[in-house]
Amino acid sequence: MSCNATKHLSHEEFLLTEHNFEENKKNIGSRKFRNTLKIEPNTKVFGTPLKLHVYNLAKQQPDTVFDAWLYRKPKRPKRLINLLSKKQVVNLRNTYIGLNERIQNAGEAPAIVDEKKIEATKTNLKAWYWNNGWFNAEIDHEVKKDSTRQLASIKYLIDTGDAFFIDSLSTDIQSKVVDSIYQSNIEKSYIKKGEQFRTTDFDVERERLTRLMRNNGIFNFKREHINFTADTIETNGKINISLRIEDLTRLQEGDSTNLGYRLKKISEVNIFTNYSIDNKDAIVTDSVHYNGYQIYSFGKQEYKPKVLTDAVFIKENQLFSERQRTQTFERFSDMRVFKYPNIQYQEDPRDETGESMIANVYLTPREKFGYTISNDVSQSNIMDFGLGFNTSLLVRNVFKGAEILELSGRGIIGSSRDAASSSDQFFNVNEIGANARLSWPKIAFPIKTDKIIANYMSPFTSLNLGFSSQQNIGLDRRNFTGSFSYAWQPRSRVSHQLDLVNVQFVNNLNLNNYFNVFGNSFSQLNNLALNYQDFIDANLFETDEDGNLSQLIIPEGADGFINQLQDGNLPLNAEENQLANSILERKDRLTENNLIIASNFVYNYSNRLNIEDQEYFQFRGKIELAGNLLAGLASSIGLEENSNNNYDLFGVQFSQYAKTELSFIKQWDFDKKRVIATRAYTGIAVPYGNANSIPFIRSFFAGGPNDNRGWQPYDLGPGKTGGVNDFNEANFKIALNAEYRFNLFGSWNSAVFIDAGNIWNVFDNVTDENAVFQGLESLGDLAVGSGFGIRYDLSFFVIRVDVGFKTYEPNPQGGDWFANYNFSNAVYNFGINYPF
Repeated sequence: MSCNATKHLSHEEFLLTEHNFEENKKNIGSRKFRNTLKIEPNTKVFGTPLKLHVYNLAKQQPDTVFDAWLYRKPKRPKRLINLLSKKQVVNLRNTYIGLNERIQNAGEAPAIVDEKKIEATKTNLKAWYWNNGWFNAEIDHEVKKDSTRQLASIKYLIDTGDAFFIDSLSTDIQSKVVDSIYQSNIEKSYIKKGEQFRTTDFDVERERLTRLMRNNGIFNFKREHINFTADTIETNGKINISLRIEDLTRLQEGDSTNLGYRLKKISEVNIFTNYSIDNKDAIVTDSVHYNGYQIYSFGKQEYKPKVLTDAVFIKENQLFSERQRTQTFERFSDMRVFKYPNIQYQEDPRDETGESMIANVYLTPREKFGYTISNDVSQSNIMDFGLGFNTSLLVRNVFKGAEILELSGRGIIGSSRDAASSSDQFFNVNEIGANARLSWPKIAFPIKTDKIIANYMSPFTSLNLGFSSQQNIGLDRRNFTGSFSYAWQPRSRVSHQLDLVNVQFVNNLNLNNYFNVFGNSFSQLNNLALNYQDFIDANLFETDEDGNLSQLIIPEGADGFINQLQDGNLPLNAEENQLANSILERKDRLTENNLIIASNFVYNYSNRLNIEDQEYFQFRGKIELAGNLLAGLASSIGLEENSNNNYDLFGVQFSQYAKTELSFIKQWDFDKKRVIATRAYTGIAVPYGNANSIPFIRSFFAGGPNDNRGWQPYDLGPGKTGGVNDFNEANFKIALNAEYRFNLFGSWNSAVFIDAGNIWNVFDNVTDENAVFQGLESLGDLAVGSGFGIRYDLSFFVIRVDVGFKTYEPNPQGGDWFANYNFSNAVYNFGINYPF
């Protein structure tokens, strides 16, 4: 590998393999010198400069190499031209050159020791220390060379000297208006006495002052009018800072007249609802005055005035504010009814003092209708092959209040060997679904909420209705959903969502197919039946070729045996009795219809600046309460009690529980597409009152491409049971994930990861000690998976393949490390985008 890394170097060149930094005789890292170093060692993946090796696969001068090959034999050019044509030979040459250039671009050129680059790096390092308050820093370096292998390392020796601190701040602000605003907000300054000098503080202060002035009426304030000077002459390591803000000078009628900065007030706000290039010179045909705003339209007015004025934060008779203009931009963009608005200001000709401005908001509507249609091919543990068809219709401004109506439908036909009913047709299973969503840009509530959720928080209300139905899939489930929700953003990094009402009704139509779907439960039941076949009617069993009883008939035999278990006339021992109860409780829970009437609240905080920001943290918390209102009113509204002494609504026992989820994500960016990403997640759902268990659709599972990647979804847990059921779920979960992401070359990335987690039962009707969370000692049941992944970045999404290995498997005997750590037991996870 070493020879390959240096094979394109001349005898005088050395490959830089290491650089170190010694600050005041102490070794330090290089991370703080980000974007400062002009020469760095090649990027390494686990100690190997992989991208350099990719670069070296290419020919260094492909044009010369191709020409040398082409003319090595005198007759070769002519033969190729006769075989291909002259144009194709030229194309062949260009293809060869382009292929090698693409390989080089995917790789990384060798980091050759260059004295000029070293000196440039030292200059940048000196500038870095100067910018951070060490004005007298000295930078030296040492280069160690291995002439035999043509390798070298650099050590930078840094003597920082004493740091300089700010001793005083004086001001020279020529405008009285600007000075008044500055003095009123001086406590928020980033330039503080006693702080170490840093140029970044002055950059941030310039931005603060510019925003401050432009948000307090100084419309034409210029950032370049802010100047800082620093005096360090005979100050004994102290710095005296002087701030100077020049006044505004404007040319007027050929004379230089110092008009100075003035406070600008908005005298009028005009909103044009359907502005475009085509009608920019047209005459307004419809107008309305509403709440201090003038609303104009080129044609019939299509929008309710209030929805427009609520989105405009620029107010009449208020000082100009850049913040209000930005809020107006963002609000109209969030509404998805208009294109990005154009906001212009002009001086009011009616005001001779020049202190008034007219604000014009030009809105261009988006297309009223949007329609999409798509299809996909899928495969899952339910369907061997599936074809999906999707369609959606979007209608904007449905009721003239900037509402958006979204209608979508989905249909899947597929082939499954496990279809509920036998059929000779290839497509023997299907699923259909539809969803309707209406959203509008306000909080729809009987009383005013403006003082709690203001318009600048971008509030929205949405009404959702959904339906899906399966045929020959599992228990042929029908699912009805509905919700009434609010969403708003109180701060730039914080968002809230409140589902005032969230209703879900799950109706299982084909209960006879239960033991075909949940094969492990049937196997347990069947083995128990075979142990007591002398006590059971033989007609409940299928027989083999020899006439021996083989297995219970589904569903008649299984149901008949269950009836005998419930009658209690079989001589089961304690362990068998516990197993039978577990099978029956699980069957009852997974086949029962579910009615969930809940409310939930979601809090989300993220300091991520944009999609390119790879160093951030995010916290998400959710709390959900279900069934409390119904339970409180059950007796007064006359709900019927069932055999379990619980209440039914429309013949279905409604769920009652409290559920909470907490998630924390943290990422560190180490440059060159190297990122460490971590996540911690926990969730718990506690049944009470009208329920003694959590509905399957609201429970937790472990495993899968976005969880513990050493296990398939639903294969892990609960606890140390070993995943004996077909779909393992529980009501308490812990998940911990960490992965190191790095670039291989070009758009190809990779990662190594470790996952830990499990699910348990807690505060419900499960009695198996191996499945129940017993406190801190149960943390020893955290299953550990580890592995590696390959990711391909398509810019707009990432295709991901992760290979997970079972590293630690909890079991009743205490758990096993690396027992199945091999490719034959590995799990291959396919996903879109990153797991967290």
